[in-house]
Amino acid sequence: MTTEVNAEVSRHRRYTYRLRLSSTARTALEAEWDRVRRVWNECVAKSRAVNAHNRVTRERATCGPVQLAAMLTEARARTQWLREGACVPQQQVIRDFGKSRAKALKDIKAGVPMRQRAGMPKYRKKREALPTLEYTKRGFRLKDGRLLLAGGIVVRPVWSRQLPKPPSSVRVYRDAVGHWWASFVVPALTEVLPATGRVIGIDWGVK
Repeated sequence: MTTEVNAEVSRHRRYTYRLRLSSTARTALEAEWDRVRRVWNECVAKSRAVNAHNRVTRERATCGPVQLAAMLTEARARTQWLREGACVPQQQVIRDFGKSRAKALKDIKAGVPMRQRAGMPKYRKKREALPTLEYTKRGFRLKDGRLLLAGGIVVRPVWSRQLPKPPSSVRVYRDAVGHWWASFVVPALTEVLPATGRVIGIDWGVK
């Protein structure tokens, strides 16, 4: 006899796999990281310029996702080097910057102590920041065991286990020792087991 088990999606989980890279793929990923880091640093410069302008003029100029997305569009139209890269990770880094900046401003407004406050985003230096690329669903796909990234980059994950569901995004990054990894975001399944009517008593030892 089999028991029917209900399963529903709740939250998400990450499944991380080591990547095998060809020299071509490694060069392409590092070039993409240079472009993404450039976009991040441009966002930092824009944010600081807006803050300085507001302090001097007492105006309320903004530096939100809309302004930063427009800045990226203009930069890609003006710079061929940026256009050669995929737009998906460049757009994603703007979203990440917006979240980081919003959290810092929220902490400042709430009067959070300095030691507990999230700092404003800083410049990412080439020799210090580790490469990290975020791809949303339209920026990657899986085919024949390979991971195909936007921009024509093909890498091969070492599949230690199968993904339970199609991933919604993937983070490709390099760790401190030089290894590359792919971290997939997958919906987590919560199994709802049938009620049995049995109970368990636990003695916490509290009088």
